[in-house]
Amino acid sequence: MVSAPRFVMIGGFLGAGKTTTIARLAAHYRKLGKNIAIVTNDQASDLVDTLMLRSQGFQVGEVAGSCFCCNFNGLTSAVESLSLAQLPDIVLAEPVGSCTDLVATVIRPLEKIYSQPFDIAPYGVIIKPSHGFKILGGEGQRGFSPKAEYIFRKQLEEADFILLNRIDELAPAQVDELIQLLEKEYPTIPILRMSAKSGMGFEALCEFLDQQGAFGQRVMEVDYDVYAEGEAELGWLNCQSKISAARSIELDRFLLSLVRRLHQVLIEKEAEAAHLKVIGMTDGVYAVANLISNETLPVLSLASQWSGTQFDMVLNARVAIDPVHLEALIRDALRQEAESFEATAAIHSLQCFRPGRPVPTHRLE
Repeated sequence: MVSAPRFVMIGGFLGAGKTTTIARLAAHYRKLGKNIAIVTNDQASDLVDTLMLRSQGFQVGEVAGSCFCCNFNGLTSAVESLSLAQLPDIVLAEPVGSCTDLVATVIRPLEKIYSQPFDIAPYGVIIKPSHGFKILGGEGQRGFSPKAEYIFRKQLEEADFILLNRIDELAPAQVDELIQLLEKEYPTIPILRMSAKSGMGFEALCEFLDQQGAFGQRVMEVDYDVYAEGEAELGWLNCQSKISAARSIELDRFLLSLVRRLHQVLIEKEAEAAHLKVIGMTDGVYAVANLISNETLPVLSLASQWSGTQFDMVLNARVAIDPVHLEALIRDALRQEAESFEATAAIHSLQCFRPGRPVPTHRLE
């Protein structure tokens, strides 16, 4: 008898480290001989996360244009398309970073409505330290409103466990402080600590996810008016472009320089970055640079060591600013950065908007 696929969903606010964690989990399960399927999710197409995961050789389906909860059939269709050759042993799902209420709208419908049985793993929500200190520590919003904070808190409230990420970037006293803040707010929810980047604490995560039992049961009350307004306060931008130059360009240096330029502009505009990612691609070569908040520095998260005269680039930005202004500053920064390298940037597609009101396909309490 064929066993049901294990469904592992990792949630968390924008920039928390979901993709890095899922990539590490996928590599772990692949080493164990498991067949892995990954489903990513975004409010628009052209997702950096999808491209980055595919560059590592994983089967990845993308649900674009709406969140899992509002396009439940898109999620199940993506899983089915990845299962045509072989039923996966593990399905790893990464929801949109501004979504909550996923137990009632995704996990419960998978158990009660969808015809394919799933073995549901504990539902984990990742938190990044800057958000923890900012929201739970009472440091003030600094760019995020109480409505966006509402989404953040609701994400943690429905989790089977909370994963404190990026502990390698903190002093031990800071880690302890964040754990105490989380335990005070969510005393019944287990807390794990990890660095998705370095792998510190990863073994404990795998052990927790391997548990059997009734998970995804924390159905909660959600004010969808506040939820919708919180999502709509972020401008979302996805952009595809081609960079061309007469002389050779170092791909890694270009991407990191572009994100640094955007970081400075966002600080000047007092526009808080929830997350900003850019991937450069050419001939099977990939490089990624990203920014997770205005308070942290941009990093080159995937280096290529490649130089050449032409490459494709995809940029995703989630920023607390009007989408019209976000598009203008992205276009201007991209043009200036290309000119500084004596290159041109041809934009092929660009989507910039505020997310619409979430209307779940199913909601089971």
